[in-house]
Amino acid sequence: MSFFITGTDTGVGKTYVTRLILETLRNEGVDAVGYKPVSCGDRDDATVLAEVSGNLPLDEVNPVFLSSALSPYVAGMLENRTVHPADLIAGFRRLADRHAQVIVEGAGGWEVPIAAGYRVSDLAADLGLPVVIVAANKLGALNHILLTANAIRARGLVCAGIVLNQLEDEMDTAMITNKGVIEDLTGLPLLEHVIHHQDFLDSEGFLGL
Repeated sequence: MSFFITGTDTGVGKTYVTRLILETLRNEGVDAVGYKPVSCGDRDDATVLAEVSGNLPLDEVNPVFLSSALSPYVAGMLENRTVHPADLIAGFRRLADRHAQVIVEGAGGWEVPIAAGYRVSDLAADLGLPVVIVAANKLGALNHILLTANAIRARGLVCAGIVLNQLEDEMDTAMITNKGVIEDLTGLPLLEHVIHHQDFLDSEGFLGL
């Protein structure tokens, strides 16, 4: 099944985790590809997903690129361009028609504006996919995860689980304890605790999504 990757914020490692998921699935023989509907600032993330998806054409993986490193809505205003949600949905459907699984990576966090009156959460709802939350493991992560999980549920979507991404080698008390309490607090599975520089995932959790 396809699913949607969202973050608790920008810079939490969504692309890094998405790449690991794709590599894991493809190594297990799953025809999985990545989809980055909107990129802002550069296309580095989309390029990574295109390469790990079997070198798909970049424009298929990333149909909308805005050069300003801002939210898509603000970048579009500055560049006098409008992002059309229908184009993003159509891009997903083209990939889904040809591949068994499409892993969609959102832009920034759950409520980042894409166009006037349309946010990342609206795109996820229109696609109707289960959502995986990626959070940087740090002090404050529990609050951000709970807020995001509740917002996903409020849209009537399934939150499939959480990935804690370790951005530093050393772990403080908050980082250590987050892992132990997150499932009890959210009622959601901790799909993976990604250690800094980890280059693999446990395939069990993601094959079952």
